[in-house]
Order: sequence, then structure tokens, then C-alpha cells
Amino acid sequence: MTPTTKYVIKYKLNGERRFEFAQLTTNSLEEAKQALANIHGASDEITDITVSKAL
Repeated sequence: MTPTTKYVIKYKLNGERRFEFAQLTTNSLEEAKQALANIHGASDEITDITVSKAL
């Protein structure tokens, strides 16, 4: 099993500022996009994504 770390993903969903916590193996933008795609529908516009380690 790959070790994971808790990250906070800050982003805009359809122009509204939001954040989510996710267990990711790295802080890569691609992994964050995949985690957000699992949460939100395909029709949602997700922009301005930043990933940082949760405190």
C-alpha cells in the first residue's frame, strides 16, 4: 500500500471559492484534479487549483 498524506485542495467551482481535504500520495496537480473529479460532476468547471499540505 502506498503511503498517503493529508492535503488541502483550494479551487474555484463554477466561480465560487472552495476547498476540500484529500489523502494523496503526492501534491501533484493531476492527482488533485482526479480527487476533485471524484467529488464533483463532469459538468462543473474547476479552476485555480492549488495543493498544500494540511496542518
